[in-house]
Amino acid sequence: MTWRRILSRALAALVVAALFAFPFYWVVATSLNSESQALAYPPVFLPHFVWANYVRAWVGAPWIRYFLNTILIASATTSLVLLTSILAGYAFGGMRWPGRRLLFGVVLSILLIPVTVLIVPDYILLHDLHWLNTYQAQIVPWGASVFGIFLLRQFFAALPIEYWEAAQLDGAGRFWFLWRVAVPMAVPVLITIAVYIFLGSWNSFLWPFIMTQTPNVQPVEVGLATFLGTNGTDWTGLSAAVVFTTLPVMLLFLVAQRQFVSGISGGGLKE
Repeated sequence: MTWRRILSRALAALVVAALFAFPFYWVVATSLNSESQALAYPPVFLPHFVWANYVRAWVGAPWIRYFLNTILIASATTSLVLLTSILAGYAFGGMRWPGRRLLFGVVLSILLIPVTVLIVPDYILLHDLHWLNTYQAQIVPWGASVFGIFLLRQFFAALPIEYWEAAQLDGAGRFWFLWRVAVPMAVPVLITIAVYIFLGSWNSFLWPFIMTQTPNVQPVEVGLATFLGTNGTDWTGLSAAVVFTTLPVMLLFLVAQRQFVSGISGGGLKE
């Protein structure tokens, strides 16, 4: 590979990275400008370090409560998804039974249903269960993931059958083999699913916004709506709040990105 080709690829990568990083930079710059600078035209691209915006944003809402709620909801949802994905993924990929391909296709077809179509019937169901404005309303309906089931199904289907045959010779059953052999080998895939679900739960807005009413159970994304008022939007305060609510999940992804990539590639696409 010539130096010219290496340089062109590096330049292209930098351009793509800049395009993806610019929205976050713009939010940071807006959070450090005054209101007049944030709304100025032409836009003010350089921050003027108005740190008072962060102070105002922090005292404007019960953020500690929002963070604790979000961590609880995201952690519980992730744990439930991992459990259901392991059981369903192994049933579809590690076991042989009539109709499994058809049923797996039905599970995948759930991806074709828009979430917004189900909001009204789901709201009625949660109302009848007296689950509105509760933690379980934000956890249980999201306790299964088609993505998680698919990824683990692919991984378990790619496991050599000799592993199961050797375990049978030692007197192991399906349940023992799953938790003692298959699951430890699937750790990279499980990390991928955990990161994906945790980030999705952390960034969830529409569902908790509709299903909850008080800050006692609401996550951080709903807390951001504090800055959207009838008299206008506090753009600098909102931008500051976006920055300190986004940083935790960005750090999580940066720490787990290698496991995330290896989990995706390790899921396998073999039958």
